[in-house]
Amino acid sequence: MWQKEALTGYLFSLPFIIGLLFFLVVPMFVSLYYSFCDFNILSEARWVGLKNYTAIFRDNDFYTSLFLTLKFAVFSVPLRLLAALAVAIILFRNTKMTPIYRAVFYFPSIIGSSVAIAILWKRLFAADGLINSLFGTTVGWIGNPKTAMWVIIILSVWQFGSSMLLFLAAMKQIPESLYEAARVDGAGGFKAFFTITIPLLTPTIFFNLVMQSINAFLIFAQAQLITNGGPLKATRFYVLYMYQTSFEFSKAGYGAALGWMIVLVIMLYTLFLFRTKKYWVYEE
Repeated sequence: MWQKEALTGYLFSLPFIIGLLFFLVVPMFVSLYYSFCDFNILSEARWVGLKNYTAIFRDNDFYTSLFLTLKFAVFSVPLRLLAALAVAIILFRNTKMTPIYRAVFYFPSIIGSSVAIAILWKRLFAADGLINSLFGTTVGWIGNPKTAMWVIIILSVWQFGSSMLLFLAAMKQIPESLYEAARVDGAGGFKAFFTITIPLLTPTIFFNLVMQSINAFLIFAQAQLITNGGPLKATRFYVLYMYQTSFEFSKAGYGAALGWMIVLVIMLYTLFLFRTKKYWVYEE
């Protein structure tokens, strides 16, 4: 019976295992090999050792795209978490309409990274788009290097639904007795929020911070579809630069090296967060 159940389990999980191997694991090792090669897709790869990696540190575009990505993450991630927490607090109390409101606020997280939404966002912020029509302005949001990134940041913040649901779930796990004890001690709602709710939410805040930061480092589709890295490379984020290097400039080997560099950056950033976790995450 056990062997039969195990075989059934393996059969049902086989499509996922095959997909994981052939669409993730194998391409990763192939890209690792190509990162040590001079390869332009149209010709055979030629081994060059660490040449691609040493060239990265002499590439000004590498530093520029990495800085823009860090800037995007610094602004978009905290704003998204603040929006998610604010909406979670509003939707915390159960009413008849609460499930509908939660679904409505979560919906942008599902469709926000789609091609259709990116094109819609591009039209909203166009010079003759809805945003300028509503406010009576003539700002070229996408064509201005100072505002183009903020168009993408606003789209990113709008996709706060997954973080909101995590905050809601964590808030429901906080014992009501803690708030009752705080009221007995004379603490108001504002003080209780910062002395009870926020400390007990810090593990969830930490998890959201890690996941959303990784997503911010990997931003690609929105920037490509809305601005294509412009204007004047103001939104050419790291992954977009890696894509353009690999497929538009026909330097796939160098692009693979760029890909592994961002993996290293994300690993170091995540390690830093976990190393500093004990200083600001509340543990019972």
